[in-house]
Amino acid sequence: MCVMTGIVDVAARAGVSVATVSRALRGLPGVSETTRRLVQDIAAELGYVASPSAAALPTGRTGAVAVVSPVARGWYFTAVLEGAQEVLTANGYDVLRYDLSEVETNRRKVFDTQLLRKRADGLLIMSLPLTHDEVQALHAMRRPVMVVGPIVAGLSCVRVDDVEVGRTATRHLVELGHRRIAFAGGDPNDHLGFPVSPDRRLGYLEVLRSVGVEPDPALTVPAKFTVEAGIAAFSELAARGEAPTALFAVSDEVAMGVIYEARRRGLRVPEDLSVVGVDDHDMSWLFGLSTVAQDVREEGRIAAAALVERLRSVVDAEPEVTTVPTKLVVRETSARLPG
Repeated sequence: MCVMTGIVDVAARAGVSVATVSRALRGLPGVSETTRRLVQDIAAELGYVASPSAAALPTGRTGAVAVVSPVARGWYFTAVLEGAQEVLTANGYDVLRYDLSEVETNRRKVFDTQLLRKRADGLLIMSLPLTHDEVQALHAMRRPVMVVGPIVAGLSCVRVDDVEVGRTATRHLVELGHRRIAFAGGDPNDHLGFPVSPDRRLGYLEVLRSVGVEPDPALTVPAKFTVEAGIAAFSELAARGEAPTALFAVSDEVAMGVIYEARRRGLRVPEDLSVVGVDDHDMSWLFGLSTVAQDVREEGRIAAAALVERLRSVVDAEPEVTTVPTKLVVRETSARLPG
């Protein structure tokens, strides 16, 4: 007959209350380090693993963090989650994944504060523009919130300077002698005001104007953050009869699609077309892709570590914005304009 060890057994062996055991195993404040180690050692010896639902009863905590993203797939979101999950798991938190890609009711469900209060101690929101009502609902929930991506008023976030990203990529191409530089990025069907593509395009426009080039609207084509969108974007440029000597893509995945389609049409990269992306995607080296690199996994780690710190603090911290640096990585897809 198997006898299951419970929290009462751990408390009795350690000579402390059940509430103290729960707090010690959840990493909550109010427990001395000596007691915490004692409880952890006894729990390990007895094979006791805290139940998230049971732990929530005496502490009001669930031991889980909700991670919310616009879509379930995509290299960027997966990489951010990998970095965040590494930190959250190491600190004893389970991860609940929510994506809003299916239907609008998912969004209402995720931002139902009663549901979130029951399931998660805190939220990590990835690259999701929030409405005023959603921000107010998150504040009313009284749970720590961290955003990875665009700045949201009143919430802490970890981000890169996307305008500077656009400047860096375009400046590189300008310094190579290019002036007819296309931009692939943006989603005309985006009604949420997602700022990444517009901000990167703003940096692109600034640099062109700084060298006396008035940007040609015909050289801007829409592209979501996928390889397929990059293929479609270059096809659209070809259909317009445009022949840029260089192209700045809003992401490496878009750049990969552009390179594929340009080569399929007989162009040489970089002899006929220089291409620069953004991210330093895991496969960017395979394409020899020049890119503005950001450490996406590190952004996830930084955000998760800050969230854990807020979860363990007894004082509400003021919102903070952490800007992670980016850098230009020059490979084989960008070259000086011939002649």
